[in-house]
Amino acid sequence: MSRTRPVVGVLALQGDVREHAAMLERAGARALPVRRPRELSEVDGIVLPGGESTTMSRLLDSFELLEPLRERIADGLPAFGSCAGMILLAKQALDGRPDQHQLDALDIVVRRNAFGRQVDSFEGDLEFTGVDGGPVHAVFIRAPWVEKTGDGVEVLARIPDSGEAGAAADRIVAVRQAAVLATAFHPELTGDERVHRMFVRLVEDAP
Repeated sequence: MSRTRPVVGVLALQGDVREHAAMLERAGARALPVRRPRELSEVDGIVLPGGESTTMSRLLDSFELLEPLRERIADGLPAFGSCAGMILLAKQALDGRPDQHQLDALDIVVRRNAFGRQVDSFEGDLEFTGVDGGPVHAVFIRAPWVEKTGDGVEVLARIPDSGEAGAAADRIVAVRQAAVLATAFHPELTGDERVHRMFVRLVEDAP
C-alpha cells in the first residue's frame, strides 16, 4: 500500500509560489496554495516563499493569516522559508520597517538585504548539512543573512570563506530549529529539489 503524500501549503500571497509548489510535488508532497485560514488548517507543513518581506507581512495581516500561522507554527507545524520567508520566520529582522510583523519561529536575528547593492544577485555552491549528493547550488537575490543564532538553532550552510566573498565570507545562510527550516537563498529556482526533500522529510517526521 502506498504512503499518503503529506499536504504542504505554499503561502500564496506574493513571491515564488508556483516554483515552490512544483519543487514540493517533485519532492513527494502535495502542494496546496494557502491564502485563507481555512486552507492553512488543511496542511501538514507550510512554505513561505521568496518575495518582499514587508509586503508579505502586510498581506498576512490583511488576509487574517498572521495570528493563525504564528499559532500553528508555535504548535509544531513544520515551516520552511526562503529569502523573504527566512526574514518572516526570524525572531528579529534588522533594517526592516518598524511595523513589520515577525512570526518568531526561529531564534535568529537576520539582516535584510544584507549583501547590499554590490551583490544584489549572485550564485555559488554551498556545503549544506543534511543534504546528500554534494554541494547545493544557491541563488541569492537581494538576500538576507543570519547575524545571530540562539542555542537551539542548527547552522546548515555558510558562505565559503573565499577571496571573492568579501564581507559575506562565513555568513550563515541556512538554519534549522526543530521542524522549522530557512534559507537565505532560493532553492526553488535551481531545479535541485534536495532542500525541498529535506523539508518534506521534516513534515513526514512531525508528530
